[in-house]
Amino acid sequence: MTTNNRIALITGGSRGLGRNMAEALAARGVDVIFTFHSAEAQAAEVVKVIESHGRTGTALRLDVRDTAGYPAFVEQLKKTLGDRKLDILVNNAGTGAYAPFMEVTEAQFDELVNVHLKSTFFISQRVVPLMNDGGRILNVSSGLARFALPGYAAYATMKGAVETLTRSMARELGPRRISVNVVAPGAIATDFGGGHVRDNKQLQAMLIPTIAMGRIGQPDDIGPAVAVLTAPELGWMTAQRIELSGGQSL
Repeated sequence: MTTNNRIALITGGSRGLGRNMAEALAARGVDVIFTFHSAEAQAAEVVKVIESHGRTGTALRLDVRDTAGYPAFVEQLKKTLGDRKLDILVNNAGTGAYAPFMEVTEAQFDELVNVHLKSTFFISQRVVPLMNDGGRILNVSSGLARFALPGYAAYATMKGAVETLTRSMARELGPRRISVNVVAPGAIATDFGGGHVRDNKQLQAMLIPTIAMGRIGQPDDIGPAVAVLTAPELGWMTAQRIELSGGQSL
């Protein structure tokens, strides 16, 4: 299955899961615009991979924490799109925070709100007018919105809020046939949070027995699934939570 002539916007697409999503969508015939914060060299690499699939790749700099910069970003996005409109929006940008509930600071909490929740809400609000009717929005949550692990209270709170937001967005954007779903990865070996899962063998040893598939997830477990979940054929699916955790904490 290919999805030729479609175009996607992914926030946080220069590394980790976002990069894998961009590459998987390009492999299925989708042109990809993605944002990056500061990793310009990594962003250029992703553009090359997208282009190797015969698709157009564009990297736009954006600090998702800074809502004051959103209007300028939207103008950049409009110029990049030209006379086209977006078919897919993936709200993927994120940051990790690992601290016990009693030690989380207000500054840490606010940072998570800005990156995970506020950006998903207000980037979507600004981008939806640039989308085709019948488009796809996929928000990124976490398995931690369903099960609890020590040290993730603040992070999990944001992801629970994203899941609630997803249902409201689906309800309000339904008249335009824009489907809005949420994907919830489990423990994945990436550089997210400084490689918190990827590089911590002790943490992996604790998590693996709780995962039905018996291993830590890899980026390739997520990107292709995102490409499928945003396909044209899945327009009747909306307001749904799809967990990609290998069956963690069942």
